[in-house]
Amino acid sequence: MMPGNINPRKMKQMMKQLGMQVEPINDVSRIVIETPRGNYIFDTAEVTAMTMQGVTTYQIAGHPRFEEHAPAIPEDDVLLVAEQAGVSPDAAREALIVCRGDIAEAILKVSK
Repeated sequence: MMPGNINPRKMKQMMKQLGMQVEPINDVSRIVIETPRGNYIFDTAEVTAMTMQGVTTYQIAGHPRFEEHAPAIPEDDVLLVAEQAGVSPDAAREALIVCRGDIAEAILKVSK
């Protein structure tokens, strides 16, 4: 990862002169980055902490998987879909989750 033919020892010395400190963080078992749409989950990753001018930056190297958040389904929507489609509230809730909260689509889905 070193550019050209720079000696790793020389590179370390140059980084020290610039006030940079780079340290690996060992034994990382899991990293989760939460967003409004869902979570990026790194089950295995290499993490490096780099401190420069008093600011620490973390670098993550690995392959994340993305898990979408299930939408929040209001009880009124569940009851509306159940009533309009003539199904149980549990079936209506399931349809709303699959349809990501779209009431019209959920009614059509469970009415078939």
